[in-house]
Amino acid sequence: MDVGHGLPPRASGSIVLHPQAGRRALFHSREAKILNAQADIVLANGKIITVDDSFTVARAVAICGERIAAVGSSAEIAPLIGPGTRVIDLAGKSVLPGLIDGHAHVDREGLKSVFPSLGRVCSIADIQARISGLARAAKPGEWIVTMPIGDPPAYFDVPDILKERRFPNRYELDEAAPDNPVYIRPIWGFWRHTLPLVSIANTRALEAAGIDRNTAPPAASVTIEKDARGEPTGVFYEDTFMPVVELTLLRGMPGFTRADRARTLPASFSAYHAFGTTSVFEEHGAATELIRAYKDLRRNQEMTMRVALVLSPNWHAAGDVDLNAFVEGWCGWLGEPALGDDFLKMTGIYVTVTHSPDNLARAAALPYTGWAGFNYATALPRERAKELLIACARNDIRVVGGTPPMVDLFYEVHRVVPLTGRRWVYGHISTLSERDIDRIEEMGLVLTSHTNRYIYKEGHLLKQRLGPERENEIAPFRSLVERGLKLALATDNVPVSMFYPVWQVVSRRNRYTEDLIAPDQRLTREQALRCATANGAWLTFDENRKGSIEPGKLADLAVLDADPLSVEQDALKDIAAEMTMVGGRIVYQKVMQ
Repeated sequence: MDVGHGLPPRASGSIVLHPQAGRRALFHSREAKILNAQADIVLANGKIITVDDSFTVARAVAICGERIAAVGSSAEIAPLIGPGTRVIDLAGKSVLPGLIDGHAHVDREGLKSVFPSLGRVCSIADIQARISGLARAAKPGEWIVTMPIGDPPAYFDVPDILKERRFPNRYELDEAAPDNPVYIRPIWGFWRHTLPLVSIANTRALEAAGIDRNTAPPAASVTIEKDARGEPTGVFYEDTFMPVVELTLLRGMPGFTRADRARTLPASFSAYHAFGTTSVFEEHGAATELIRAYKDLRRNQEMTMRVALVLSPNWHAAGDVDLNAFVEGWCGWLGEPALGDDFLKMTGIYVTVTHSPDNLARAAALPYTGWAGFNYATALPRERAKELLIACARNDIRVVGGTPPMVDLFYEVHRVVPLTGRRWVYGHISTLSERDIDRIEEMGLVLTSHTNRYIYKEGHLLKQRLGPERENEIAPFRSLVERGLKLALATDNVPVSMFYPVWQVVSRRNRYTEDLIAPDQRLTREQALRCATANGAWLTFDENRKGSIEPGKLADLAVLDADPLSVEQDALKDIAAEMTMVGGRIVYQKVMQ
């Protein structure tokens, strides 16, 4: 992209212009109405995919301050170019509204740098060499904690990637670091969606944790491997997606601090900005330690991502209180409209009735949440959850739920306190029946996807379970969109690019079988892009502020390295940003060779 001044305009040809483009350049803000103002930045000679109501396409966009001033042809925007205007020649490149991730877990990306990686290892000897190097840099007795074995972000095919096709044991780690407790962490299972999770501790770590031949597993999902003599080998297997061992038996090892969480958030934002994401909604909820980290960053004016958080409460701490009185007395601040600003706000509360025995073990570490960032003690008995939801509805607090029982539970609440217009959220869609969709439509729920799991990785399993006659219940996105329901796409941090879910809803391809999963439910590219932008803005009550490229909206934009409307289908997932703007400020720019 060349940058210059007074760029000669190109003809708009047959491009459909934005409806505002025929007017004199008009910019609306809360403070002023500016006519024929000089723009701060003009993006010219591009393919501006506005994602407005008509999905029109323009050639140029002018930005004043943090907002979009005008959209149209290069000729129509030219009068806004003055001596101080920075003009960026897009040379035909495509521009989208900043992408909005409906379930991001954005904080986890930066946390991956807190503990050292083992790197690309091919044998146990490689692992020993890496551990030995870390030991030389550590003081005797200091913990050495690493990321899992394998290649991020999914850590697939471990231990088969090692020459020995097995995991190292405590004694092999002892050889590399005899004077330090060593722990190789397990994967956060949702990155890969295959089990088991595996972690390894050396002898010093086992001794520090008090683990010996008599130690019982902290949960039924955990296996402490033992050798022929009955001694622990240092290898732990976990038949669950969220680690239990490091929050229980190994709780004494170093974890993520509040400073770690705040310090690494900017790197997290950068990773998402590199693929055009400018806003995230953390629908799974945020525990206090994560909220504090975000507040630290906002206080220091270091936010480059627009973040909408949902509270993840620790219901164990509430005991047997009267939930109606509790919600009215202590949770009113969560009512809509949300508290916060365009960069950080709280909008709702996460509730689930799905009980996990493992979470009782994990919750012992609270207020520390490890990778999660949300509380483990969020599940309530069904009737108590219903009591809570009714209280939330009466206090204008919207609820986010992400497990199948929540649709029926929401509907029961709806019969007591109508939910229409409240934009309660049902997320992580796996399967929905026609009855479910009817109820969702009646309640006006907003929806979020989890295509990486339920189409790409586990779609074939759902297909086997449901059979061909019910295949269209798997992530039935076309059915939802054709009903006019608001569906927002999401990454769940696996991987960070929103173009993966865009590709997944367009292609419906499965990773393991190459089959198409419920191909009748494919979305068009235009529908998919709307779900990744405008619908994400609706999710956070921001449809008048962002989600499309229109005058008066926040200048959140992504200049892409390929055209999402015409690139070959399987290349959709590989699209990246060349430049990303948040509020007219460039927050990411690809280094051009």
